[in-house]
Amino acid sequence: MLAYIVRRLLLIIPTLFGIMVVNFIIVQSAPGGPVEQLLSDLAGGIEVTARLTGADGGEIRAGAMDDGTVSRYRGAQGLDPELIAEIEQMFGFDQPAHVRFFQMMGNYIRFDFGNSFFVDRSVIDLVLEKMPVSISLGLWTTLLTYLISIPLGIRKAVKDGSSFDVWTSGVIIVGYAIPGFLFAILLIVLFAGGSYFQWFPLRGLTSDNWDQLSWGARILDYFWHLTLPVLSLVIGAFAGLTMLTKNSFMDEINKQYVLTARAKGLDSTAVLYRHVFRNAMLIIIAGFPGAFIGILFTGALLIEIIFSLDGLGLLGFEAALRRDYPVMFGTLFFFTLLGLVVKLISDLTYVLVDPRIDFERRDV
Repeated sequence: MLAYIVRRLLLIIPTLFGIMVVNFIIVQSAPGGPVEQLLSDLAGGIEVTARLTGADGGEIRAGAMDDGTVSRYRGAQGLDPELIAEIEQMFGFDQPAHVRFFQMMGNYIRFDFGNSFFVDRSVIDLVLEKMPVSISLGLWTTLLTYLISIPLGIRKAVKDGSSFDVWTSGVIIVGYAIPGFLFAILLIVLFAGGSYFQWFPLRGLTSDNWDQLSWGARILDYFWHLTLPVLSLVIGAFAGLTMLTKNSFMDEINKQYVLTARAKGLDSTAVLYRHVFRNAMLIIIAGFPGAFIGILFTGALLIEIIFSLDGLGLLGFEAALRRDYPVMFGTLFFFTLLGLVVKLISDLTYVLVDPRIDFERRDV
C-alpha cells in the first residue's frame, strides 16, 4: 500500500503541471488581458486614474494622455507608450510567456500565490475569506444528498418494479432535467419574495444584525439563509446518487451469496443489512470525498451568483471577467492539487471500507 501511495503522489506532479500548462496557454491566447483592460479604462477619459501596487511594492499612478500614439492594445490609443511599458512591467508582461509561466510555477511550489492585480490583497487571504461560504454549501449539500439518496436508493432496489419505484423514478428524471440554477430561480419566485411568498432571504449567508443575535438565533439565521441555496444544489445531486445506490444494491442482491443466505433461512432484512449493505455501499462511501469537492468547487458557481453568496465560485467568476491572473491561476493550482489529493483519498477509502481490496496488485 505504501508503494501505491508513493506512486500516486509522484503522478500528481506531471498531472498538475500538464493542467497548468494547458490552462495557461488557453488564458494567454484569449483577448482582453489585465493590461488591455486597465489601458482601456485609462483611455476612457482624462480623469480616469489607476492606483496600483507595482512588483517592487511602490505605487504607480497613471492618468490618461492623448498624444495620438497608436498602441497594439485595443482601446489604448492615445496613451503614452512609457505608461504602457510601465504597466506591462508592473503586471510582468514585459517578459515572454514561458518565462512568466515558469516563474509562476516556481512561486506556486513554495505556495506563494502572489497578490491580486485589482484588489490590494494576497490570493491566499481572498481564498480563506471566501472559503467558509463555499464549505457551508458543499458540506450541507453533500450531507443532505447522501441522507436522501441512500435510503431512497435502497428502497428502490428492494421495491424494484413496484409503483413506488416507478413514481420515484419520475421524480429523479425531473431532478436530472432541471438544472440547479433554474430550480434556484423557481425557489426565489415562489419563496423569496419573487411573486408569491417571502419566507426566505434572497441574498447573503447571514442577516445584517447577525453579530447582535444570540447563539441560538445565529444558528437559526444561518440555516434560514442556507435553505434555498442548498435545496437548489441538492435537486441535481440527489438524482445521480440515488440511481447509483439502487444499481449498486441490485447488483449485489442478484449475486449467488445472497441466494445462499436466503436459502439458509435468513430474513430479507438480515440479508440486506448484514451481507448486501457492506458490499453495495463500497462505491458510494468511497465516492464521498470526490462528491464533496465536486459540489464545493464546481457545482456552486451559479448558485453563489444567484443568491449573492460571496464564496469561491463568485471569486473565480469575477477573476475570470477581470482577467485577474494571480487569482485565476492561484486558485486553479490550489484546487487542482486538492482535487488530485482527494482522488487518492477516495481510492484509499475503498481499502478502509473493504480491506480485501489490494491496490498493490494493480497498476496505477
